[in-house]
Amino acid sequence: MTSAPSVPELDLSACDREPIRTPGSIQPHGFLLTLSGELEVLQASANLGDWTGVPAGSAIGRPLAEAIGEAAAQCLAPELAAGPGAKLGARPYYVGTITAANGRHFDVLGHRWDALTILEFEPTERAAPADFRQLYSLIGDFLQKVNGAECVESLAALACQHVRSVIGFGRVLVYQFDRDGHGHVMAEAKQEDYASYLGQHFPASDIPAQARQLYALSPIRLIQDANYTPAPLVPALNPLTGKPNDLSFAVLRSVSPVHLQYMRNMHTMASMSVSLMVKGQLWGIISCHNEDPSPVPFEQRTACEQLAQLLALCIESREDARELSFRLEVRRIMVSMLAGLSQGNDFVENLSNVFPELLRFARASGVAVVVDERVLTFGDAPEQAELLELVDWLAAHDHGDVYHTDKLSAAWPGGEKMIRNASGLLAMPLSRIHKNYLLWFRPEFVHTIEWAGNPHDKIAQAAAAGIALQLSPRTSFEAWRETIHGTSVPWHSGEIELAVEFRAALLGIVLERAEQMAELAEELTRSNKELEAFSYSVSHDLRAPLRHIVGFADLLIESAGSENGQQRQRFLGNIKEAARLAGKLVDDLLSFSQMGRASLRPTDVDMGDLVAACIDKLALETQGRNIEWKIDPLPQVHADPTFLHLAMFNLLSNAVKFTGQRDPAVISVSFEDAPNETVFHVADNGAGFNMDYVHKLFGVFQRLHRMEDFQGTGIGLANVRRIVERHHGRVWAKSVQGEGATFSFAIPKHVPDT
Repeated sequence: MTSAPSVPELDLSACDREPIRTPGSIQPHGFLLTLSGELEVLQASANLGDWTGVPAGSAIGRPLAEAIGEAAAQCLAPELAAGPGAKLGARPYYVGTITAANGRHFDVLGHRWDALTILEFEPTERAAPADFRQLYSLIGDFLQKVNGAECVESLAALACQHVRSVIGFGRVLVYQFDRDGHGHVMAEAKQEDYASYLGQHFPASDIPAQARQLYALSPIRLIQDANYTPAPLVPALNPLTGKPNDLSFAVLRSVSPVHLQYMRNMHTMASMSVSLMVKGQLWGIISCHNEDPSPVPFEQRTACEQLAQLLALCIESREDARELSFRLEVRRIMVSMLAGLSQGNDFVENLSNVFPELLRFARASGVAVVVDERVLTFGDAPEQAELLELVDWLAAHDHGDVYHTDKLSAAWPGGEKMIRNASGLLAMPLSRIHKNYLLWFRPEFVHTIEWAGNPHDKIAQAAAAGIALQLSPRTSFEAWRETIHGTSVPWHSGEIELAVEFRAALLGIVLERAEQMAELAEELTRSNKELEAFSYSVSHDLRAPLRHIVGFADLLIESAGSENGQQRQRFLGNIKEAARLAGKLVDDLLSFSQMGRASLRPTDVDMGDLVAACIDKLALETQGRNIEWKIDPLPQVHADPTFLHLAMFNLLSNAVKFTGQRDPAVISVSFEDAPNETVFHVADNGAGFNMDYVHKLFGVFQRLHRMEDFQGTGIGLANVRRIVERHHGRVWAKSVQGEGATFSFAIPKHVPDT
């Protein structure tokens, strides 16, 4: 085992502030130059002389050719040119392979960053440019085997084998980050004598947040020898900015001494990491370990980088497919539930009817609906009193559209007593005003995590000693198991997103129900007022003939001893007429009431035949009168023939009645063919009416003439309006008093069945 240099004690709290991007030095297995736009050396790594024989201090301020030789500088110059078509950017670019003035060969990588042209030189045995032929066979073989991999873990294992075959390190593993930054080794390829980390977890502190950010920016990091002595830059600061050089993209960038100690504690003298970027996010890394120092030539690193990109694409594709399948299934359940929720009038009852689907929707073990003090539960849910306490807490803290946690007891102290069946909570408010909630619960998921070493040991020791925790890498990577209590299976992002969508749909249903209830209330109010007026009118109109009957019956009794037969006949005739009028009034009322609930049976109706039948029916009333009928050829309409017959008969009967003083009486029936409706007009030259009261014309028991002048029950026109409106049509009238009236109604050309 290689002996370890001493490591300075660092404050762990400052771990995320370590200057890992501006270390001020490089690893010594190559050298680095920074150049001006005119290719003048502005900085050099202190080890320049070790590789070229030119001391770093002598190269500063001199042309590039004086540092590496004229021929090498001329070879690089075209590749380093600035302006349009420039090849150098922020990412390292293979500029070429040169032979320095001292005869040593170097692969050269260049990039522009921090206002400088940065060149990195790595020694190589060949004088020719890098050979990438190995890359084609490697990628081809990997692609051939990709389709045989059943899952992401299999793909990762395949990538580990290929990477190890390229660089020959003792252990290669794929390490996936979770949402908290902890790492999990999901695949591994290793020599038999290397320790296995497969399945183990590494705490987020092993790769702090800023290190993960750097992994996302720069895909490859190589540490060739963990015992290296850094080569500082000369001068130390960027001459153009006066600040430490940002070496984020430099391949030779020096790394934290704490990390080097970490490697040595893992018995790893060489390491290489390749980032796995999925959908623009750092998904994980391919981490390569070797117990001895080992170089990785540029072309091998390039092959591994390409392989990592392919693996990332495959992971993205597999995860997309799995995500899509999952979301489709959740959406299918949601659509099924929404169909059930729109059936009945009781929204809460409707929710309880789809409880099984609600459980499947969120993969929960219990569900509850809390609306005011009404609590309905299904499955393994907390007790009612606990639920009401939970809802009080949720209502007191605005959590937005949906609140979710996989550790309720950590967020709410009351959750301690609900750990067994409610460690996980997905809560959806159903109202902004009231404490109405739909709640899903997941039970406690007791599980064991196998860490590569105890991640809490140093923290616990420091806390027990009451001292500030100093940063130093842990020394043990032996498997350490931790049992996790009080948490549930995490909620899937798709479940949370679709829960928000489901809430919007639920609120839409609730709003629609509220609008329907408001309409019903309004209709009920209107109906109550109409019923009140109707009752008053019925009472008034029925009282008149009954009063006549009683009055004439009294007269008959008083004249019982009289011999005046004509008088008795007149009294009896009046009683009979009053009884007939009362009976007709009752019949008309019955007909009117039935009009509102009888179903329409629309069919094609020949209006010419219908009008002719009505006129025949009026023969007894028109007998002996001089009536001139003007009936246009009338079309067919689609309507209920019985109802339409009654409406037309009422209009024609009115026309006959109100033209009683005319000789001749002229009654006409005509029509208009509009795009969406057929309009009929019944006109007469009778008494007409005052248009000031036209708004009362179609009301029940509304008469615009004295009953003594024109007898009737006052229900006929109300029946006409109700019949036409049942057909989704409209009715209206115009008149010039003393000259006649025209009653019109329109029937839609498409009458829906009701």
